[in-house]
Amino acid sequence: MKYKARSFFAAQAWIDSAWAPEVLLSVDGDGNWCDIQTHAALPDRSGATVLRGPVLPGLVNAHSHAFQRAMAGLTERAGGSGAAVGDNFWSWRDRMYAVARRIRPDQLEAIAAFLYAELLAAGYTQVCEFHYLHNAADGQPHADPLEMSLALVRAAQTVGIGLTLLPALYMRSGFTATGLREDQRRFASTPDSVLRLIEDLRAQAGACSNVNLGVAVHSLRAVDLAAIQEVAAVAAGHALPIHIHIAEQMQEVQDCIAATGQRPIEYLLAHVPLDARWNLVHATQGTAAELQAVRASGAAIVICPSTEANLGDGVFDFSGYGGNWSIGSDSHVTRSWTEELRLLEYSQRLTQHRRNVAARAGDSASSAAALLQAALAGGRSATSLPLGAIQVGHRADFSVLDDQSSALLGVPADHLLDALVFSSPQAPIAEVFVAGRPMPSALERRPQLGHDFVRTMKALWT
Repeated sequence: MKYKARSFFAAQAWIDSAWAPEVLLSVDGDGNWCDIQTHAALPDRSGATVLRGPVLPGLVNAHSHAFQRAMAGLTERAGGSGAAVGDNFWSWRDRMYAVARRIRPDQLEAIAAFLYAELLAAGYTQVCEFHYLHNAADGQPHADPLEMSLALVRAAQTVGIGLTLLPALYMRSGFTATGLREDQRRFASTPDSVLRLIEDLRAQAGACSNVNLGVAVHSLRAVDLAAIQEVAAVAAGHALPIHIHIAEQMQEVQDCIAATGQRPIEYLLAHVPLDARWNLVHATQGTAAELQAVRASGAAIVICPSTEANLGDGVFDFSGYGGNWSIGSDSHVTRSWTEELRLLEYSQRLTQHRRNVAARAGDSASSAAALLQAALAGGRSATSLPLGAIQVGHRADFSVLDDQSSALLGVPADHLLDALVFSSPQAPIAEVFVAGRPMPSALERRPQLGHDFVRTMKALWT
């Protein structure tokens, strides 16, 4: 798709891990940065759109289950009408399944569109949708196998956010199971069905703006080794990013050891040639040796701090890893990347009893800068797209900060990022651009999208 070439002027913009002053930014007809000039002279700025505040690259949300937005805030009670006493990940999962079984394609589209508008308003400009709601509510295939997938594509197109759709392979209920539980039938797929889905989506959605495809393996417990290897080989042949949930819960680790004699990450490393296309989601229970092996392989880890905290997964060994990583909001209990990064850093401080852990790990003076740069770089691994940088050849995704908000008001220019991540309340984003085009704010879209979201919530919960 061709866009109108245009230029922007920003008083300061985040370029090459630092704030650059007086920046002239040019976007070509493909929606990519084609020229970046710092210390731009006044005559050079003629005709450029003057942006209202400091500029940051757009972020990739590297792990999303859009339908779980319909559960946010509704699983926080023990006993009674909420989850059972002794609440844990597995009891939460049962309730999630109950919701997943009821959602129709039109409802999925309404939930996803509302969510994607929230993510866009927060400064996420691309979302990786880990998608396993393939079948109808009764577990039977839809007449059109693409129906649920295309609902997500339409939602992203309506809002304007970029989408990396990851159809997920899901075959069994556990390491020693031969099939799925009744409440998992909706997720049923095979390597052939998932790969065919990707091919059909490429044909039908390939012309959509800022949509690309990858593939997901739900987890080791849900997919056997032969199927993982089959899908991974095809993904490698087509240079697709591949995502997998792994080592999120201690019970998962114990079950994997009982079934295979190895821990999940250890098993994956031993049987699959990981490389830079692989994205391991959570890895909360990874050992230091496993994490170093992941780092050496070139694979990335997708960290989802708010969901990992909400579900009681544990704390990722951030200091012990040091490799490529991205950020995801997963179950969407928060839709803010600054909250995710803040929680990631604070979890390390709480467990290590020291401050500015990310700054030390990233060899930076600023924890916020170290976190942001790593999350931006990891987004490129998660999508296999040139995103997350104000750099020639990358897609021109960016957000404009409101530097008159209470969190940023009076803050010295070189500390704006620190205040954005670590000072509450959250500073609002004034504008968001995808491929150089301004996106309407979530507030402007809320009456339209909110009506459909509320109607869906009432149908699901009353």
